[in-house]
Amino acid sequence: MAQSKSFSGRDMGIDLGTANTLVYVRGKGVVLNEPSVVAVNAEDGSVLSVGHEAKETIGRTPSNIVAVRPLRDGVIADFEIAERMMRHFIKKVLGNRRFTRPRVVVCVPSGITGVERRAVIEAASRAGARQVHLVEEPMAAAIGAGLPVSEPTGCMVVDIGGGTTEVAVISLGGIVTARSVRTAGDAMDVAITSYVKKKFSLAIGERTAEEIKMSIGSASPTGSWTAAGLTALAKQLEKNDGLEDAGGDPEETQGLLPPDRFTIRGRDQVSGLPKTLELTADEIRHALTEPVDAIVMAVRQTLDETPPELAGDIMDRGIVLTGGGALLRGLDVRLSKELDIPVIVADEPLDCVAVGTGRCVEDFASLKTVLDAQPNRLLGTGRL
Repeated sequence: MAQSKSFSGRDMGIDLGTANTLVYVRGKGVVLNEPSVVAVNAEDGSVLSVGHEAKETIGRTPSNIVAVRPLRDGVIADFEIAERMMRHFIKKVLGNRRFTRPRVVVCVPSGITGVERRAVIEAASRAGARQVHLVEEPMAAAIGAGLPVSEPTGCMVVDIGGGTTEVAVISLGGIVTARSVRTAGDAMDVAITSYVKKKFSLAIGERTAEEIKMSIGSASPTGSWTAAGLTALAKQLEKNDGLEDAGGDPEETQGLLPPDRFTIRGRDQVSGLPKTLELTADEIRHALTEPVDAIVMAVRQTLDETPPELAGDIMDRGIVLTGGGALLRGLDVRLSKELDIPVIVADEPLDCVAVGTGRCVEDFASLKTVLDAQPNRLLGTGRL
């Protein structure tokens, strides 16, 4: 009980994602949601911008400015830039409280190594955290989705983020079996870029590929958009002055299908000149076949390793999808058809991991058993 009281109102949970970083502050909820991007001056190494401002520079920077994603496949790829990014976000949340050093709970993929875990702890400590705890992403996603993780019953969660897809079966406050594959939102963007380049000889950037995925991407021809998916689509199109393409206000379009065509601009690789191209939803669904198949296979393999009693629970309760990838149209239909198990998209899939991490901060005493838990395959590396 003393430990739970020692958490001050400024202690926080951080969903350090490949695509976006979310910060949950105790007593306030999610207070920050920004892209995990840093714009750096290549000449002197100084940080020019972080988050939304830095993402706007991707693909549009001069030679002396580089837009860096410090996390790749769910783990820290550039330690120094990751530390600066975390320091910026923590300072932005805490304001000018010079002597405040919060306790921080950070979520990490279930498949990372001991070295990668230590890198996260050190980066958060150097960014200003007084004490750092780690929680595995599928556990945080399950808690954020409201699943009964502490009960002796099986819950299955599939968290599809930017760099990794986390599949886990949870019971009695622990992960029974889990699988982490480095195929998720970023891999879908790469697949779209490669498809357009190969079929149409058109070079497009990663921001354009992401817009294509959000607008007309799908995993099944029979799927429909969830309310959360339409809201996310409407927000993205509103930024691009294209809200009418989504059907107007998201609350008025929840029963409608999104547009099945999307116009893009890129560079023709034959002539070298700018070119406009119209893509269809069927073409993008074909482009996404490989990454979607990899996600389906990961879920299938995890189910194959699940104890029979827990598998029966999952048949009754269904599989819960979280993360940005859960918004891909028809993914729940595709999984349900392939596995013959009900599949449900969480109410707020984008925030589930951050909310689950925040609940670990809010209720540290009852959830401390899920913090710093080492998967069996990592026990040989020693406790951190």
